[in-house]
Amino acid sequence: MLHFALRSLTAHRLRTFLSATGIGIGIAAVILLTSIGEGIHQFVLSEFTQFGTNIITITPGKISTHGASLGAIGSARLLTIEDALALKASRYPQYVNAGVIGNAEISARGRSRRVTVYGEGPDFARAFNMKVAAGQFLPADDPRNPRAYAVLGSKVRTELFGNANPLGATLQVGTSRFRVIGIMESKGQVLGFDLDDTVFIPTTRALEIFNREGVMEINIAYRPGAPLKAVVDDIRRMMIARHGREDFTITPQQQMLKTLNTVLDVLLFAVAALGGISLLVGAVGMVTLMHIAVTERVAEIGLLTALGATRARIRILFLMESTLLATLGGLGGLAIGTGIAWLIKSLEVGLPVHTPWDYVLGALGISVLIGLAAGVVPAMRAARLNPIEALRTE
Repeated sequence: MLHFALRSLTAHRLRTFLSATGIGIGIAAVILLTSIGEGIHQFVLSEFTQFGTNIITITPGKISTHGASLGAIGSARLLTIEDALALKASRYPQYVNAGVIGNAEISARGRSRRVTVYGEGPDFARAFNMKVAAGQFLPADDPRNPRAYAVLGSKVRTELFGNANPLGATLQVGTSRFRVIGIMESKGQVLGFDLDDTVFIPTTRALEIFNREGVMEINIAYRPGAPLKAVVDDIRRMMIARHGREDFTITPQQQMLKTLNTVLDVLLFAVAALGGISLLVGAVGMVTLMHIAVTERVAEIGLLTALGATRARIRILFLMESTLLATLGGLGGLAIGTGIAWLIKSLEVGLPVHTPWDYVLGALGISVLIGLAAGVVPAMRAARLNPIEALRTE
């Protein structure tokens, strides 16, 4: 029966090729779109997790609705360096950092440029897995009155100092002067932010330059293995004790990653569904061609029935033929889709690509099911033909 089905397919090569091509294009579209979707999924998650996953961020103000109206003027307290120092006394934090970000004009050796300036504490580099290429990061000075030290991003170092060693040089940030004590390793762009075109200075000094009274956020890297709920509850308790009420927002990175992962999963499903539309179009074409095949082979069906083939055997023959056709198309689409995905990945065109094999195998399984579904009605129609009437069409 398998041999008979294969001979039927090879006897009509053009029709077989066109029908298989429809399925193949659908499978290739599913594989290619899901490969791009999965690549973007992994890229975005890796961008977020390269700084670690055990980080909690505290920002001023409560973003969720609570209580009654506070009137025309809010009274939320700013986050301060003292808040960060108090949180260090908690039993869970490994590193605590109070940070502020701004934009300022910097200059050295007659060259100047405008860059992003990060006001950070001494724990910043360890909390966010940042490494120093030369010199050292900001030392553990008194956070209320730190020394005027600066650490350069790799791009800033190249732009201002070229190949010269900047350690010990004087850097002007705004109207203040700093001594360069370190150079960070290149980190590249993270979600659109160039971490190499930056300067790191102590938080208190940055608050003076940007004329701010409070920090923008406090980051806490808690100890690995610590229960997240207990860590958040402990932070909330200490902050309420300091502020008198919950006028701040605590955001665990794991919560952000969970939400982001859900969004990216929906995106991946959406692009897979778009590819599935192409697969559906191929299935419709295949149903049409199978109906045509039955019409063209009425005399052949009558001869098979006259020679003793049962209706069940006739149904199986046509179902096997349509399933083989869909499987061949699916395998062809699998080869084309994975080939294009591999080519995009090899050429490094800047588009993240990763082939999810569960979607690939699912698409191949769907192509087999399409073959079965497409052959059911034509097979039943062929099996119901009267052998005498069928032979008479010869």
